[in-house]
Amino acid sequence: MASTASASMTHTMATSLASNAASGPSAQVAPLARSSSALPAVRFHYEEKGLLRPERTAAGYRLYTDEHAEMVRRIRILLAAGLNTDMVREILPCMVDDGEFLAPGCDDLITEFERERQRIDNQIAELHDVRSALTGIISAGKAASTGR
Repeated sequence: MASTASASMTHTMATSLASNAASGPSAQVAPLARSSSALPAVRFHYEEKGLLRPERTAAGYRLYTDEHAEMVRRIRILLAAGLNTDMVREILPCMVDDGEFLAPGCDDLITEFERERQRIDNQIAELHDVRSALTGIISAGKAASTGR
């Protein structure tokens, strides 16, 4: 059923292009933009990084489907979790999506995610130390200025 909807959306976008050539690439981009809120520059960046692969018309316009909108949603979830685009590209095929959550479908990904979480925990600890040092400097500065 999802493939029928995707095919229908692709057909609708192609028909829209054929019937209104003056509309340009926005005819193909608009459905994805409405469904995912991804800015065109973001979608093009995802494409450059190999995360998104829309089909092209003979004129070179991108054809986005519902599957592309879903892929953008998954990419955003993984990026929000602190992963970079290179890592997302590698692990995305191994992620399982139940419509509400993404979960690693390969056992080795759990270890990789735990490693990434530890790296983030270490950064948080370092930032806490930096903040404490800065707070000390601010306090010393305030004490020195009130004592003058």
